[in-house]
Amino acid sequence: MNAPVNPANGNVGIVIVSHSPDVAKGTAEMVRQMVGEEVPLAFCGGDPGGGLGTSVEAILAAIDRAWSEAGVAILVDLGGAETNSEMAIEMQPAERQGRIVVCNAPIVEGAVIAATEASGGASLDAVRRMAEELSPA
Repeated sequence: MNAPVNPANGNVGIVIVSHSPDVAKGTAEMVRQMVGEEVPLAFCGGDPGGGLGTSVEAILAAIDRAWSEAGVAILVDLGGAETNSEMAIEMQPAERQGRIVVCNAPIVEGAVIAATEASGGASLDAVRRMAEELSPA
């Protein structure tokens, strides 16, 4: 997986959730190349058996790795990733739930835009809004 982030970082964290471990990792690598280490970033992909899918437990762990007091924006690829991400949010302590959002945005482009906004210190709402502007109406 990826290394823990600096907990002192006040920027919104980004979590990438894909059914494919390769897509998740590749998207995270692209984000890192674009914004460096300025944003707490984590990713997960694939099911526990190594196939395509997502895991609530892996999403929970990714949220923890990317956690920031400014919040966490989650980018997902397909409906199951969104459903499992919403379940992971519901399993968070009450004080965290309102600071985690799933962005309705394309996973690669949305992650790059979200991380770019986050690296500039944008709020969670602004990060989500910018990522979602990429979605077709």
